[in-house]
Amino acid sequence: MLNQDRIKLMTHMAAYEESQGKRNMSVASYFRGDYIGLHVIESVICATIMYAIAFAAYIFYDFETFMQDIYKMDLLAFAKQVIVYYAVFVAIYAVISYIVSSYRYSKAKKGLKKYHYNLKQLSALYDLESRGRN
Repeated sequence: MLNQDRIKLMTHMAAYEESQGKRNMSVASYFRGDYIGLHVIESVICATIMYAIAFAAYIFYDFETFMQDIYKMDLLAFAKQVIVYYAVFVAIYAVISYIVSSYRYSKAKKGLKKYHYNLKQLSALYDLESRGRN
């Protein structure tokens, strides 16, 4: 005989597995620090590439003027300014990445916790049904 509660629970669990379950299970395979650290490192690498592209575009935008002014400017001060802007940009990007990764990890853990709770409920429903038959 079909149990309506069990069917609803299994349908809900199957929908979770198809939509968010696979991603959440891959997230939960990491420790919290490892997951967040990996994503922060990836974001720092991406931020470095983005900064290099933006800096190159800034220089090449008006390359002729830059080359004329290069002899007039203090190159050490210019390099320090570029490095400070880079450090600020990467730090902000890393902090945002840390916050987003922490949120995603905690959300995935909560989803999996609810999924495991539903598994326990399903197991209890099966146990109840098997005891009722005996």
